Amino acid sequence: MNEIIGKFAREGILIEDNAYFRLKEMGDPATASSEIIVKIKKNGGGKFTLLTSEMLDDLFEVAEEIEDPSEIKAAGPISVLRERKFDFRVITDTSKRSYTSGEIGDMISYFNSRFSCLRDLLKRRPELKSHVPIADLRGGDDAVSIIGIINDIRTTKNNHRMLELEDETGEITVVVHNENHKLFEKSEKLVRDEVIGVQGAKKGRFVVASEIFHPGVPRIQEKEMDFSVAFISDVHIGSETFLEDAFTRFIKWINGDFGTEEQMNIAADVKYLVVAGDIVDGIGIYPGQEKELIIKDIHEQYEEAARLFGEIRDDMKIVMIPGNHDASRIAEPQPAIPEEYAEPLYSLKNVEFLSNPSMVSLDGIKTLIYHGRSFDDMAMSVNGLSHERSDLIMEELLEKRHLAPIYGERTPLASEIEDHLVIDDVPHILHTGHVHINSYKKYKGIHLINSGTFQSQTEFQKIYNIVPTCGQVPVLNRGVMKLLEFS
Repeated sequence: MNEIIGKFAREGILIEDNAYFRLKEMGDPATASSEIIVKIKKNGGGKFTLLTSEMLDDLFEVAEEIEDPSEIKAAGPISVLRERKFDFRVITDTSKRSYTSGEIGDMISYFNSRFSCLRDLLKRRPELKSHVPIADLRGGDDAVSIIGIINDIRTTKNNHRMLELEDETGEITVVVHNENHKLFEKSEKLVRDEVIGVQGAKKGRFVVASEIFHPGVPRIQEKEMDFSVAFISDVHIGSETFLEDAFTRFIKWINGDFGTEEQMNIAADVKYLVVAGDIVDGIGIYPGQEKELIIKDIHEQYEEAARLFGEIRDDMKIVMIPGNHDASRIAEPQPAIPEEYAEPLYSLKNVEFLSNPSMVSLDGIKTLIYHGRSFDDMAMSVNGLSHERSDLIMEELLEKRHLAPIYGERTPLASEIEDHLVIDDVPHILHTGHVHINSYKKYKGIHLINSGTFQSQTEFQKIYNIVPTCGQVPVLNRGVMKLLEFS
């Protein structure tokens, strides 16, 4: 009970003896205390308040009208601690499947894997069922269908678009006429190394496109959720710009010790916390970074992360992947954060460490988690895309069915035997981070969530006029998106 007294004291509330003993006799004094604090503040309690037995009567007078007294509680974490069961399953995790020797043969296998997987998806489209290998194209064909990977994109002096397309049999140049306005506009979102289907006519050495197809995603049927999931990323523990106060408020909220009654009810319903990378700020990520660190040792950064995440109630499962600031290899897919660097975090029994990217099933809700490094390349390569609208980038990646389609730019990709960044299985949720700007959109029934940051604006962001959304936590509350503010 000393904990409960301390909780009230921190909020400037004193407890009369009779009220104390009544509270002590309640089945769940911790949850009742959280609700009482919320109600006192909601009713305009002053800086210092004395909780009396009569006030308890007033606060719980509606209890007689409800058959189940738990319905009026703030539903704090302790009330669900003994009841909570997890239906958690890892669908994909490349941590122990990632292999490359660095030889040219691996790169060939990598692109063959990408092409094969995405071609199989494209072949399901009725328009491409009769596609032919590029080498089998014949001159004078009025209508042809082909599938290939884009080697190059260029624009002619007459402003037509030229696509160099390749499959395992050969290469062909595809022409997109600028008079075909709708198709030309569609072609402006194409990027190198993605796999597409083309319908058109063979004209000499070219195919003149009449339609372009992405692998795409079907509209999925939404699944009902009887629980909630919170999403965070880019915490950047160890940086001098880490917003510890905001993160502490977030932890207090998720533990049922902060927020309005509605917010605390949402917190009590949160069953999973998904963390999309950049848990710590890292060491040597960019020149001069050490000047911006308050914790200059990577092991100590993870020790501090373990201290903070260790304060989160243990009846919640935390799913954690690395980002480009974490102590995993830089090239994607990144294996899970190594235990040798983050041993204190590994001592937390409710944390699952997975690769970037990975896919999990949260009580039947398929959740694809990706840090989002490729957003930099997409924002720089495609007109109309930007860091501020990461939801549009996610939409584009889903249509391309690949998390990092552009090879050889700012996003380092490992040339592995298998391309693990192909989106083979369609998720119910795609959660990303990296850009530090919160964004949400529901696309074809899929929740696209970027979770912002717990780091204030950095010097780098000031140069590029990037304004982060700090301390904002998206929560999928039984299928409905809620955005909670902790900054």
